Amino acid sequence: MNPGQIVRKLRQEQSMTLVYLANRINLDPGNLSRVERNELNISFSMLEKLSLALNVSPLVFFDKSLPQNNLVSEVKSFVENFRLSAKFINQFNNKTFVIAIGGEVISDNQLKSIACDINLLHSMSINIVLVHGIRPQIDNKLKEEIKKTKLIRNIRVTKKEMLNDIVAVNGTIKTNIEATLSSGILESPMLGSNIKVSSGNFITARPLGVIDGVDMELTGQIRKIDTNAITDKLNNREIVIISPLGYSPIGDIFNLSYEQTAAHVAQAIKAEKLIYYINANGILNIRGELISELTITKAKHLIESIEDPNNAPFISYHDFNILKSSLYAIKNNIEKVHLINRNIDGSVIEEIFTDKGSGTVLTEYSLENIRAATIKDINQIINIIEPLEKEGILIDRVNNDIDKDINSFYVIEHGHNIIGTVALYQYEKTIEAACFAIHENYQNLGYGKKLLKFCEQTAINKNINKLFILTTQSEHWFIENNFSLTDRKFIPEKRKKTYTIERNSKYFIKRL
Repeated sequence: MNPGQIVRKLRQEQSMTLVYLANRINLDPGNLSRVERNELNISFSMLEKLSLALNVSPLVFFDKSLPQNNLVSEVKSFVENFRLSAKFINQFNNKTFVIAIGGEVISDNQLKSIACDINLLHSMSINIVLVHGIRPQIDNKLKEEIKKTKLIRNIRVTKKEMLNDIVAVNGTIKTNIEATLSSGILESPMLGSNIKVSSGNFITARPLGVIDGVDMELTGQIRKIDTNAITDKLNNREIVIISPLGYSPIGDIFNLSYEQTAAHVAQAIKAEKLIYYINANGILNIRGELISELTITKAKHLIESIEDPNNAPFISYHDFNILKSSLYAIKNNIEKVHLINRNIDGSVIEEIFTDKGSGTVLTEYSLENIRAATIKDINQIINIIEPLEKEGILIDRVNNDIDKDINSFYVIEHGHNIIGTVALYQYEKTIEAACFAIHENYQNLGYGKKLLKFCEQTAINKNINKLFILTTQSEHWFIENNFSLTDRKFIPEKRKKTYTIERNSKYFIKRL
């Protein structure tokens, strides 16, 4: 029996009409009928409302043929993840996010799922400004005219005869977005609420002028943003929609880059975050690998190296503009810019409400920091090493051991969260890297190598040219990082006194 059939069965058992139950859960009766016919999925928020209205546990809606341990596991996983996200929910309360979507989101029918996520953020008292693009729709509308226009430094010339079509296409797209955000999407957490969506002429623009000898005509650049008007609407709990058009004091209309518009708006209203939906999981390097974090310095070097498209096979014209606009935002006091995959449902939720994230984040300075541990770090260190102790990968340590030995410990932080630890002990002319551990959520992302490099540099700074580790289960990783298996008789004499024979740990050395 599927969930929809279970809803119908419970409703009929309690002598409820379809209309009566629909009214109790603030749902259109037609949509409830589709739920009962299993034509629409039941979202988590809908599951909660149905459970309350029918006075049953949420587990009732799962197929009884499923193993009970699987159901418990799913619920437990949800609870654990929800608890982990709580710190972010509190952190972003009443903060402002600027979210930028390209016209591809609309043409590829991705707006509905993204609108659900935007409504979810809005329901958590996060102020939302949505900036949209219209480039693919313009290209499709003005195929022949576009072929005749020039692309100067990745910016297209906007001719006067194109403007009426651009304005018309923009109006259609903006209306579509407003309707989608305002509608009672079944999966939306704001279903049944009166969602306020507004837009306006917030942007004053001027001509971009002549670039490389070419008149950009009605392609414009931002001159001023009416921050007070935007802020007033946000304070009124409205989702603000901003189009890539600007207006001059004398009535001219200018075509703007939505990427730059989003960055300038974020700067003007002092947004907490700027979020771009792009075509991949984030920015990819020349080998097609995700660059999970970029600082200003690294972003500058990347932009310089890919001015020639041949050097950037995995970065599109669209993403290149986003990268440059992101750099502008970071330079102008936006703490973090997030680049996430528009093709992955819920990518913004994963990016914002998990430590690991889902895309590329740009910051002024590196999110990583390796420092000496303090007494305040003990609980977080224990949380990292305890699972490895239970598996026998690390030797058991009691809290007092770490407390007494805290001056030997170092931690690696990511965005103020401790994600790894190591303890360094010096024996004559060698150093042991003990209790080497990376949190399971951050493994295989390069943090282990960064922590190891720190250990090596610490040894070099002490004029020591040899680093050693004792391990029972991680020998392959250390071999891959140029450690060599060595006879245990060469373990420093002082260390031999505390060596646990029962563990039979292998002794590996790396010469620096």
